[in-house]
Amino acid sequence: MAMPQEPLTKTPDSHGRGQRRIVLIRHGQPDIALSPRTSHLGFRAYIDAYEQAGLDPQSAPPEELRNLVQDLREIFTSIKPRAHDSARILAPHARLIVDPLFVEAPLAAPQIPWLSLRVQTWAVVSRLLWHVGYHPQIETYAVSRTRAREAANILIKRAAADGASALVAHGYFNFLIGRELQRQGHRKIGAHRARYWNAVIYDARE
Repeated sequence: MAMPQEPLTKTPDSHGRGQRRIVLIRHGQPDIALSPRTSHLGFRAYIDAYEQAGLDPQSAPPEELRNLVQDLREIFTSIKPRAHDSARILAPHARLIVDPLFVEAPLAAPQIPWLSLRVQTWAVVSRLLWHVGYHPQIETYAVSRTRAREAANILIKRAAADGASALVAHGYFNFLIGRELQRQGHRKIGAHRARYWNAVIYDARE
């Protein structure tokens, strides 16, 4: 993972302007089998198990990511075990601000009988269907976008006060937050990828 070498906390530039930096970090690998093949009923059970899983003890954050957040006194994180366990091991020095606002945009298992797929494939199918309106008893895409906007504003406010903020949460919801940060003028460094400990930086100069 290639990360910028400069610290998160920034000093004013030669024109006296401060720089705000926000880091969105996906959690580490959860302590659950990652690629079993199953039916749609099995995938429904897998979603529940994944939501309850903590961090795999063998999943450690890269050293450059530790260095990136070492000066932060507080880290935002989701209530899900895999996220706040990741935040705790990434930044043991920091106070964790755990908030359900930062949980992942949900998935629902599509009712497609007689089909056996790997759970990653089920997740892609479920996400596509969610985007086009399949949301049985779960949060809609529109509600997730509103929640992402609220999350972005919280991170922007903290970065404005402290020079930087960081969130350890979930891959797709981080992507939604990042899109809102870009809409508000932040410059993206990195890319949202489907890998554990993925980090994307957003800079905004006042």
